[in-house]
Amino acid sequence: MRIMGLDYGEKTVGVAISDALLLTAQGIETIERKEENKLRRTCARLEELIREYEVERIVLGLPRHMNHDIGERAEKSIEFQKMLMRRTGLEVVMWDERLTTVAAERTLIESQVRREDRKKYIDKIAAVFILQGYLDSLRVNGMPE
Repeated sequence: MRIMGLDYGEKTVGVAISDALLLTAQGIETIERKEENKLRRTCARLEELIREYEVERIVLGLPRHMNHDIGERAEKSIEFQKMLMRRTGLEVVMWDERLTTVAAERTLIESQVRREDRKKYIDKIAAVFILQGYLDSLRVNGMPE
């Protein structure tokens, strides 16, 4: 079993995949689109990756506000979740992604990635943090059936 982690943004989707033992998350790619609501190619690429990696579940970042409220960005993520479930037939778990982009940015700075190059990697790294947080919680709380 493998799990896919997604960081859904306005014009990008960062993608990460777990290893078969559900221990670690690896960044795969960042899918870009020209407009926020143009999701046909994005979904088609995600479906290709799901088949290629034999994904059985998806973890999608939920961008809550620091006070736990759900804003416009989170509502769009929930809409994307529903669409993904319809298209793929897979369970799509929402995962609190607060501060993952901040952590991803910090990681890239510490890795001395140039500022102009960070944009290429930040969504993929954020997807890794989302998925790794979920995988770590599975080990603490017990693996799902």
